[in-house]
Amino acid sequence: MSFYKKLEALNITLPVVATPVAAYVMYTQTGNTVFLSGHIAKKDGKPWVGQLGKNITTEEGRLAARAVAIDLIATLQAACGGDLNRVQRIVKIMSLVNSTGDYTEQHLVTNGASELLLDIFGEQGKHARSAFGVAQIPMGACVEIELIAEIA
Repeated sequence: MSFYKKLEALNITLPVVATPVAAYVMYTQTGNTVFLSGHIAKKDGKPWVGQLGKNITTEEGRLAARAVAIDLIATLQAACGGDLNRVQRIVKIMSLVNSTGDYTEQHLVTNGASELLLDIFGEQGKHARSAFGVAQIPMGACVEIELIAEIA
């Protein structure tokens, strides 16, 4: 099944790729490796603001991470010249979770992105990852994730 069929089966429509809000590009490529800049969680088109352990639950954070993964897939499609079927492998994701000092479920929040990548890309979606708790993320967003992929 193509990646597009999987997106359709999950009722996911990829959004328009975001425009950088600072001095960077959304992705860069060297050889067959594509590096996607960090994408922040958005809800209703605006930053999904909050802090895990304070005013955002782990389940809400998981949904925020899943939303980030959808945005990352849209950017990955742009990096692939519009054809996600060029993706050979999701290599790694790095997740930053805006959380209080005593919050320890960053890995569960990040599962929202990891599980969606596995659902869409199957074996090619198995990836290494890091999940960090941080004191703050730009614009107060609750989650930011970057992605590295190999493309054909």
